[in-house]
Amino acid sequence: MKLVSCRMKIYNTLSGRKEEFTPRGDAVKMYVCGVTPYAPSHLGHAMSYIVFDTIRRYLEFRGYKVKYVQNFTDIDDKIIARANETGISARDLSQRFIDMYFADMDALNIKRADIYPRATDEIPKIIEIIEGLIRRGHAYQAGGDVYFRVNSEPDYGKLSHRTLDGMMAGARIEVGESKEHPLDFALWKASKPGEPHWHSPWGQGRPGWHIECSAMSLKYLGETLDIHGGGQDLIFPHHENEIAQSEGFTGVRPFVRYWLHNGLMQLGEQKMSKSTGKLIGIRETLSKYSTDSIRLWVLSSHYRSPITYSDENLEATDKGVERAIRAANIEVEESEAASVDAQPFRERFIEAMDDDFNTPQAVAALFDLAREINRGRDEGLNIIEAQRALRELGRVLGLTLRPAPARYEIEMDTLIGVAAKNNVEIKDAKEAENIIRLLSDKRLELRRARKYGDADNIRNDLKELGITLEDTPQGTVWRYKKP
Repeated sequence: MKLVSCRMKIYNTLSGRKEEFTPRGDAVKMYVCGVTPYAPSHLGHAMSYIVFDTIRRYLEFRGYKVKYVQNFTDIDDKIIARANETGISARDLSQRFIDMYFADMDALNIKRADIYPRATDEIPKIIEIIEGLIRRGHAYQAGGDVYFRVNSEPDYGKLSHRTLDGMMAGARIEVGESKEHPLDFALWKASKPGEPHWHSPWGQGRPGWHIECSAMSLKYLGETLDIHGGGQDLIFPHHENEIAQSEGFTGVRPFVRYWLHNGLMQLGEQKMSKSTGKLIGIRETLSKYSTDSIRLWVLSSHYRSPITYSDENLEATDKGVERAIRAANIEVEESEAASVDAQPFRERFIEAMDDDFNTPQAVAALFDLAREINRGRDEGLNIIEAQRALRELGRVLGLTLRPAPARYEIEMDTLIGVAAKNNVEIKDAKEAENIIRLLSDKRLELRRARKYGDADNIRNDLKELGITLEDTPQGTVWRYKKP
């Protein structure tokens, strides 16, 4: 799709309002904070990366080129502690969970970033920036540590809309720290016994948390980014500190033109996070719900709003996904009949997404299009182009709108036996989804022939396998839950 005159508006955390989106160069430079790989990723991570994957997909749909960078914080107190507990190196521990992360993101149909830098591979760039900050008076050495001097940046706090005086409440200097100001933050930490370390002008040590993102974004995207994303819990101190050290080093303002922050996932009253222990794993969720269901559940709320996990909500979304899948995959032949017009739904979709990526309204447009496809089929209209539009717009949201055979933990021989028992010829149907569809269609034929007993036999046979058939105005849909 060629880029049109763009009316896109994005809410910028820095200004606190929606702004017209005008990227600076030929490619949108987009950086999103990645995970600290010391444990498996959870559904809160899935929410954030689904959001930014969708934003990236939409920008590409609108014709933009996107250069997308996402980091791994592969050196951190938690990684070191976990590595010492398990008796393996911090590098090997991180790699184990990075591999798991990629598997989880692939399963969620999240496109790979263009670059995934790791903090431990960027030590030379980190040291270069710290040296530059010291030269410019923004940082100072205290023993083997180096701290950023927050008083050197007069607008420190502009992202979180705080003042230094306001931030001072509860701030304190930890024992052993030699800060000039309680809010000064570590750029380099002197090594402790048993910790991984690197050589630097200030002695053996390792980088602080905040400096790594500045180093990686500046190295791979340049002095000014178009979009920087992350969860709302990163606004302060992480992103605030990124701004201070990046602008302090380069002297270029702004470091980021549009700051985007997603709402947080909650489990009950608490934020879902590894640190609180309140979490649900991605793999656990994928064992019960399809990729499309999880993505649609996340995108049914605006990205800046919080989401509270519940099985009830995901199960309701699961039913909606089945209806959309059925509309996208109805097998029909090309005809000379009038076509279902998908253009109004496409325009609604684009209008919603242009308004700060309003995915709830975009999802509503998709479901209305699916309903129109089903109506058109019943009225004998040509639905093929409308189905193509549904699949195309679904892909923008990362939806496959394809049946997911992997969800069905059913012995194929058992399912084939059910088909044979009910005189259903399966021919070349090699996947569970196809056989279930044939059985569902056969049941519908039997009901139309008023052979209700035979139709009920099919329903009951499938129910024993965990497959529930549901008759809706849009047709029969099915859901699977492991019995």
